[in-house]
Amino acid sequence: MPSNLRFIRIPTLAVLACLALTTLIVAGSAREASAANCKNPSSYPYHGYYTGGTFRVTKVSCSYGRKLIVAFQKCRTRSGKHLAGHCTQKISGFRCSEKRTSIPTEIDARVTCRRGGTQRIVHTYQQNLDE
Repeated sequence: MPSNLRFIRIPTLAVLACLALTTLIVAGSAREASAANCKNPSSYPYHGYYTGGTFRVTKVSCSYGRKLIVAFQKCRTRSGKHLAGHCTQKISGFRCSEKRTSIPTEIDARVTCRRGGTQRIVHTYQQNLDE
């Protein structure tokens, strides 16, 4: 191979590598931009409240997240022991799991709902059990 082609190839490869790296950085920041903190629904449906003031969504709109959170609470209180119940069914294709800590008079929980591996809604609530 002629030596002048080698000198042309190296800068070209360097430019292509920089372009590829820039594309990866832009794509990564676009993925992060699809996650947002949203304001909690205005009222909690049953003797309790949403904690933290906000919930987190990834690749879902805030309004859709609010609707899903309210639907989750209705599902949860419809089943089991009323206010201490669990929601075991899918809600709009989302599967929800919750991690709870509780005392006899209240439940504190963090709920993560996922659909399709990339869509996620995470919220926390406190449920008062002494009506």
